[in-house]
Amino acid sequence: MSGRPARVTQAELNRALRAAAAAPCPTAVEVLPDGTIRLTPALAAEQKKTEPKAPKLEIRL
Repeated sequence: MSGRPARVTQAELNRALRAAAAAPCPTAVEVLPDGTIRLTPALAAEQKKTEPKAPKLEIRL
């Protein structure tokens, strides 16, 4: 285990999850590497994602 304090505590994460559950719309919860907890409407979070690229198909005969 590391000797440094956690960037996000369990209490902070629980608070964010309760806030997301209480929101009137579906909400995405993101925890960034710097310890930032970001709550965004789920529809906006889905729009940020890039479209999945189709896998390259290689056909050998």
